[in-house]
Amino acid sequence: MLEIKGIDSGYGKIKVLKDITLHIEKGEMVALVGPNGAGKTTLLKTIAGMITPSKGDILLEDVSISGVPPHKTSARGIAYVPEGRRVFSAMSVEENLLMGTYLKMNRPHKDKSLRMVYDLFPRLEERKKQIAGTLSGGEQQMLAIGRGLMMRPKLVLLDEPSLGLAPLLINSIYKVLERLNDEGMTTLLVEQNVKKALSLCKRAYVIENGEIAMKGLSGDILCDENIKCTYLGI
Repeated sequence: MLEIKGIDSGYGKIKVLKDITLHIEKGEMVALVGPNGAGKTTLLKTIAGMITPSKGDILLEDVSISGVPPHKTSARGIAYVPEGRRVFSAMSVEENLLMGTYLKMNRPHKDKSLRMVYDLFPRLEERKKQIAGTLSGGEQQMLAIGRGLMMRPKLVLLDEPSLGLAPLLINSIYKVLERLNDEGMTTLLVEQNVKKALSLCKRAYVIENGEIAMKGLSGDILCDENIKCTYLGI
């Protein structure tokens, strides 16, 4: 589904990512973990077309999308759910969700997509007329994920879905992610909650200082002594 070949990327003259190579198969949920400032969000923004890599290539289903702007990567099937939710706070829950069908190709499916999102997140249906800015942090995170799913994406880029949430809400959102994984959704999951991410995803990449420091099966990474010490405090 996604192949990244040796990309460098960053902001102006500031290089954040260095020679990043990774891949995600169709239907896989892959974790990208690492400390603050390691380049996780920069990588997602580069895949989504918000930043153009200075070197290397990004392929979606064997077609290069390097330098393709965000509205075109969306049209090709990439949904980016950013860190910090970023819902349209003055609009209702349902209006926010319908923003995920702004592409002409998605409009005929909006009713079916709404039903799917409400099935995943019943709380959103209960609050569909409520102004999004009045929702709790967890509800806004559900809304942000739901809005991304309304696009009927081929690939979801999910940035820190557990950030700032209470444990019960984190568990609720991760149950939905597990269900989406079981149903074959292709996802790149960025998380600082390393244990949670590795328990959900079969494969993972560890990024440090803009470079891939480790990759492999999540179980192997979780057992690594350096990972235990650095990220899990064990």
